[in-house]
Amino acid sequence: MEDHLLGWLRTLDEDRLGRVLANRPDAIAAPWPRRLDTLAQRLGNGFAVMETLRRLPLPCLQLAEAALAMSRPTAERLAAFVAARPDEVTPWLDHLFDHALAWPDGEGVIHLAEGVARWWSAPLSLGEPLDHYLNSWTIGNDALHALARNLGLPAHGNKRRIIARVTEALSDGERLGSLMRSAPDGTAALLDRFAWEGPALNVDGAKFVTPGTPEKWSADHGLLFRPSWHVAEIPREVAISLRGPGYHPAFLPDAPELATIPVDPEEVDHLMTLAAPHVVERCAALLDNTSKTPLPLLKTGGVGVREVRRVAKETGCDEDETRLLLEVCAVARLLAWDDPSGGMIPTERFDRWRLDEGSARLRVLLSAWWRMERSSLRKIDGKYGTVLGDDPAGSAVARIRRAVLSVLTHLPAGMAFADRTGLVRNVHWHAPLIDRELLFECAPAVLDEARLLGLLANDSLTDLGRALAGCTAQPGDENDDSVPMIEHDPVLAQAATRALASVRRSALFGPDLTAVVTGPPSAELAALLDRVAERESRGAASVWRFTTESVRRALDQGHEADDLLDELAGVGTIPQPLEYLVRDTARRHGEVTVSTVGCVIQAGDPTLLAEIAAHRRLGRLGLRLLAPTVLVSGVGAERTLAALREVGYSPVPVSDTGEIAIHRARAEEPQNGKLILLPGGQVAELSDFPGLAETPLHMLAEPPPDPHEHARRLLATRQDTEKGGRTWAIIGRMATRLPTAQQSLLGFVVDRGVRAGITLTGGLTATISHGELKGGALDAWCEEAGDYLEFPLAEIVEVRGAY
Repeated sequence: MEDHLLGWLRTLDEDRLGRVLANRPDAIAAPWPRRLDTLAQRLGNGFAVMETLRRLPLPCLQLAEAALAMSRPTAERLAAFVAARPDEVTPWLDHLFDHALAWPDGEGVIHLAEGVARWWSAPLSLGEPLDHYLNSWTIGNDALHALARNLGLPAHGNKRRIIARVTEALSDGERLGSLMRSAPDGTAALLDRFAWEGPALNVDGAKFVTPGTPEKWSADHGLLFRPSWHVAEIPREVAISLRGPGYHPAFLPDAPELATIPVDPEEVDHLMTLAAPHVVERCAALLDNTSKTPLPLLKTGGVGVREVRRVAKETGCDEDETRLLLEVCAVARLLAWDDPSGGMIPTERFDRWRLDEGSARLRVLLSAWWRMERSSLRKIDGKYGTVLGDDPAGSAVARIRRAVLSVLTHLPAGMAFADRTGLVRNVHWHAPLIDRELLFECAPAVLDEARLLGLLANDSLTDLGRALAGCTAQPGDENDDSVPMIEHDPVLAQAATRALASVRRSALFGPDLTAVVTGPPSAELAALLDRVAERESRGAASVWRFTTESVRRALDQGHEADDLLDELAGVGTIPQPLEYLVRDTARRHGEVTVSTVGCVIQAGDPTLLAEIAAHRRLGRLGLRLLAPTVLVSGVGAERTLAALREVGYSPVPVSDTGEIAIHRARAEEPQNGKLILLPGGQVAELSDFPGLAETPLHMLAEPPPDPHEHARRLLATRQDTEKGGRTWAIIGRMATRLPTAQQSLLGFVVDRGVRAGITLTGGLTATISHGELKGGALDAWCEEAGDYLEFPLAEIVEVRGAY
């Protein structure tokens, strides 16, 4: 099949090949192919073909399935088979061609990629072709000759000619109808059941060996075949003939009509500028909350309802918003499990995230939602699922999300969908391989989540939603540790900047101890006011009220009165009552102090305690003398005991009851640092994920080449692959530092594209694959450099396998 595809690729012009590469980004992913034969292997990969099928609309799949059921299909025959005009079929065939899922040969016969055939085990509920059964080892020459005689056909000639005659006869509806006139009673009903309900059905095997039964007559005339005693199958050509000339497979070239209503574009735009800043602000507030109170997980995985409601109450979010943002933050790696804290807390990436400009912060959240493999607001039997719990649907949920927004991009600006049911039907036409029941279940949740994120307003996509849905970069999956390219999409960046353009960075302070922000507050302004005041209202204008308790809360967090007043003065004019409130609260702050004590040391001899308190080697304990016979340590009892014993004293531990308690000390278990949350509430060490533990998250992989430019390069280098013998000869002559076995491995890097590690003179190492010989150098993909590099063969001193 790859040979057919390669032959077709060689006939393409630059424009057509560029379209193929643009539609199949998997084919030019790193290391991008440099020869057409390598490209053909990529395009024919079964997994990639099936993933591409998921993105195609219904007419493409209907034509592909119909073509699979035909022998030597052409565009004209295919159009006649589905009862459509050629001009209705041609655009969808071109769509299949542009994705390299099908291609025509020189005679116009359409060939399908092998992965397409794997999707349908029985296309159109039809069985295998007749020649599949007639070429089987169970059909001998005598049985084949007997079958030809039963059909009234000449039995002479070789096996291929006899099979061709039988196939032609049973594919002819008129001849089959004539044959059926001599069949026993009940044969027509039997074969009709196989033709419409088959291709394989359970049968009574004894009837196939009993003379005069419809089953035996059908088997003797090649209309049914039995792969086993109790199962029979009807060949494809026979079933099509029995279905009659009026049978045509379903073909729906036009999408179901989607009812729309007009909306005010300015209002949609205004709602976007309110929702987008709110998302960034609420995420910051939610993560700040978890830094103070780690978020525990249930034993069964996920976050409990009580914790969700607590966080919602403390951060001022509603419950739906909290559910969504918790899951988005976890997927964005802003929130993760921390073993010492016993809960989920903000990660180091959150520290970098909050320092980014607003547009970058918003894109991180949207990118996480775009690839999230669970639906936060999906209800099953009227109930939400567990937050951060395991969702069996997994990646199908992410595909539904992208399919729904993609359909909404087809609506012109100023129009909104009028009916959710009609929208779902339209989505299923554009993405027919999505489970229909799951789609109807998840689509409402997708729309509600998009509305909260500022992607949808008044049932119409916002500019932000259109930019996200139009991103061509691969979104990645939920467990992908590398930074997704979608975060740096220039169109999305522009839309995110515009969505946040209306944020307010100043407030109006009133003498009644209130602060009013007339518009969406920036995350920094909201965080400042949340720190020192109580929020009373949200919406087009947000109101905060300063109280003694709110100011004292800020002072309790370590903020100084002067610093608070300076920060507030930076966002507005401070009235005198507010300054008096802050300073008066600060004056009274600290009238009563509370100290943390690690343990208490007691002795009957005041001189001994004074000596211990003054000991220079015990200074790290933070000892303080509270009374002549009472000394307190700033560290725990075990460390204090060890330190006292180290300098020569003989202390003993005392229990809470005052009794001496001497016991064996257990070795302190090492702390393994932060863990990350996986689907289902599972956790794993960050050290298991180098992308999080070591590699900076802002680093991006080298982007793939431009499809049309790469098509030009591929067509410019149309040539046959260098023969293997030539490869070994060059390597044997030039790579003289390598032993024979390593020269062979290097040859596999060239001829088969295998992966290997090499070491050059001077100690430089590299991991390479997909090599080509250029003179005395090996031109190969270097994983460390993310590009093709040339390595002189004479300087390679070692080659080792890389797995």
